[in-house]
Amino acid sequence: MDYNLLPNTDIKVSKICLGTMTFGKQNTEVEGHEQMDYALNQGVNFFDTAELYPVPADQYTQGDTESILGTWFKKTGHRDKIILASKVAGPGSYTKHIRKNLSFKKAHIDEAVEKSLKRLQTDYIDLYQLHWPERNTNFFSKRGYIHDQHEEWEENFEAVLDALESHIKAGKIRYIGLSNENPWGIMRFLKASKSPLTKMITIQNPYSLLNRLFEVGSAEICHRENLGLLPYSPLAFGVLSGKYRHGKIPPNSRLALFERLTRYSGKNSFEATERYAKLADEVGLSLTELSLAFVNDRSFVTSNIIGATTIEQLKENIATCRVRLSGEILEAINEINEDIPNPAP
Repeated sequence: MDYNLLPNTDIKVSKICLGTMTFGKQNTEVEGHEQMDYALNQGVNFFDTAELYPVPADQYTQGDTESILGTWFKKTGHRDKIILASKVAGPGSYTKHIRKNLSFKKAHIDEAVEKSLKRLQTDYIDLYQLHWPERNTNFFSKRGYIHDQHEEWEENFEAVLDALESHIKAGKIRYIGLSNENPWGIMRFLKASKSPLTKMITIQNPYSLLNRLFEVGSAEICHRENLGLLPYSPLAFGVLSGKYRHGKIPPNSRLALFERLTRYSGKNSFEATERYAKLADEVGLSLTELSLAFVNDRSFVTSNIIGATTIEQLKENIATCRVRLSGEILEAINEINEDIPNPAP
């Protein structure tokens, strides 16, 4: 396993990060523990979760994923071996069951941090992220921004950082990051930071062969501001594993179980996937290997968040850390992207 430093820290995290949002719905507690055991044995020392998980979110399972991590920490005593990331949810129709008010006011961040720590059975979270902006903007498959002149949100970047800083000073969180954020929001948080303690060090956004929009404005920020991308959905909800090719919907797959998770299921996505699959076959790789290896080694990526529902999938995903793509393969990938750019925003 290769490791990268979390930006602005001396913390080494594995190139592969274990995403856990299936724990509690698609995966049982026993299966979640098995995945964490295997990942750690393969050198994966970075786990990502959120108060919202598992997904799709609902009031009956909210927080169960963190609880599954917590019972694993208690059972194994491995908390000190893991760099742990979690997130506080922002406002949305799909999160009203978490708190009555989901703004990033101090009282709400305080509540979220304390409940996550309790579920995780730990005293601290290494990386605490804002799951998505509380302002009106485009994220979660929205390609363009439409301004709402009647928006009630007022700029509060300094206040949010102050709330997070109180937990950093208390030792409950070590570093902070963003998720599902756009270039303007990233730069405003960086500008608002008055202390090294409150500098956002990571951004967790979608990034895959089917969605390279991060490259347009945010990749440059990563390089110039020393920010690291933690890409999620690098296999595009499994579409880039090839299991949905030719109209197949395998039983117990995400698209079979959760019909509304169609972000990566458009016509152009499947057309691009077929071309990437053909390329993978030509160069002697699986589609999964091609897809994850591409993301793993982008210069602005700190750690690639993979998720799996079976140990077999997990083994293949983690093993891609050893795959390197030649210049010729990368050129062929870019040719496909030029023909069918970002079909799944």
